[in-house]
Amino acid sequence: MVAVPQIDGLTQARHLADVELMARALIAVTTGVDLSEVEISVHVQSVGTVVNIDARLRSISSARAEASRLERKSSHDAEPLARDLVGQEIPLRDVGAILGVSHQRAHQTCHALNHLTGTLRCNAATSRTLAERVTA
Repeated sequence: MVAVPQIDGLTQARHLADVELMARALIAVTTGVDLSEVEISVHVQSVGTVVNIDARLRSISSARAEASRLERKSSHDAEPLARDLVGQEIPLRDVGAILGVSHQRAHQTCHALNHLTGTLRCNAATSRTLAERVTA
């Protein structure tokens, strides 16, 4: 059942994907407004015994936004470390291992820094591996 509280109306939809159109059509017919002029915002509050869906979705959306922000921050914070390691001629495969990313991602990080600064070289491959360079 689809409730449209602003007009005290009810309609039905077979699928959740149809809810918006059905609610807009109900509003258009009830108010005499053209369907193309009706804009709505759909909020799913309950489906069967599953309740508080709208609030739970807001929480999920907030968590996703925070995760995205933290991902951008961690990438931003990793760039100077990658630059410093490559500056010490650490191979990209080892830079990736230190950062906990693939060597391809380490190369992308270096490439991004090259583009931004024009100073970092990513071809820091050396005949010595990181294991040979690390001192105890």
